[in-house]
Amino acid sequence: MNIDLIRNILNILFMALALAAVITYFVASDFKVFIYVCAAAIFLKLMEFFMRFML
Repeated sequence: MNIDLIRNILNILFMALALAAVITYFVASDFKVFIYVCAAAIFLKLMEFFMRFML
């Protein structure tokens, strides 16, 4: 599979999770939900970052 395609998909998922994190920050009553969504977004961005520089 093409590395650039995988990186683009990871970036799109990151942007969607980042938007979801902003929404959950203002909407969710439990702060843990925001933390989990943020952690997932950061994890995806780190995966994309390592793919860009290591592969």
